[in-house]
Amino acid sequence: MNIQEIKELMMQFNQSDIREFTFKSGEEELHFSKNERPINESQPTLLTVTSDKTQADSPISEHMETLQADDPIVGEVSGELVESPLVGIAYLSPGPGKDNFVTVGDQVKKGQTLMIIEAMKVMNEIPAPKDGVITEILVDNEEILEFGKGLVRIK
Repeated sequence: MNIQEIKELMMQFNQSDIREFTFKSGEEELHFSKNERPINESQPTLLTVTSDKTQADSPISEHMETLQADDPIVGEVSGELVESPLVGIAYLSPGPGKDNFVTVGDQVKKGQTLMIIEAMKVMNEIPAPKDGVITEILVDNEEILEFGKGLVRIK
């Protein structure tokens, strides 16, 4: 089974209502599960803030009402967005305690490894699609990724 067939199975599994799926063929075995995993202590916690003031009373909402749709966007980023080709866990370095593959401002060559995405215990290197400079890294180390999530931006 090649990587494209595995990606296709993953996409179909994610779009279905099936909670678990196991596929065996000879010595190959794939197992997909949508069942909840224990929460990792390093994951961020959702914080809810409440206020006695209504949103309409805030100076921010007053300012937002004055903005026009054709106002220029400040801080617009340029460059090619590299997206996640699969669902998995992002690793920005080759191992714990090692330097990241790339950092913002690094010059990269086409094919150079930007990061690794682990999917079903398989480590998949994500190569740079072109020569350029890393302008933005959009994911954190060990972040769980969805298909199509922006990883880095190369200019």
